[in-house]
Amino acid sequence: MSKKKTVIILLLICILIASVPLILVKNSDFAGSDSLAEESISQINPSYKAWASPILEPPGSETESLLFSLQAAIGAGILGYGLGTLRTRAKLTKENRNDNNR
Repeated sequence: MSKKKTVIILLLICILIASVPLILVKNSDFAGSDSLAEESISQINPSYKAWASPILEPPGSETESLLFSLQAAIGAGILGYGLGTLRTRAKLTKENRNDNNR
C-alpha cells in the first residue's frame, strides 16, 4: 500500500472517530472536564469554595473552544516539527554513514 493511501485511510478513520459520537449521541451536552469536575465536587461537598479563579475569563463558550483548539493546533505543530526534525536528522546521519562506507 502506498504512503498516500495510508495517509488518506488514517485521516478518514480520524474523521470517523471524531464524528460518530456527535452523530449518534443526540441531545447531548459535550461539556469540558472543568465543568464536569465542578459539578462532581458540588455534589460531594456543596459548601466547597474554589480557591483559585481564572486570570482571563473568555466571553463565551465558543471563544473558549477556539482557544482550546488553537492551543491543540500549536502543540501538534510543535510536536510534528520536532518529530520531522528528528526523522530528517536520522535519515541524513544514515546517508552520511552509507557515503563514508563506500
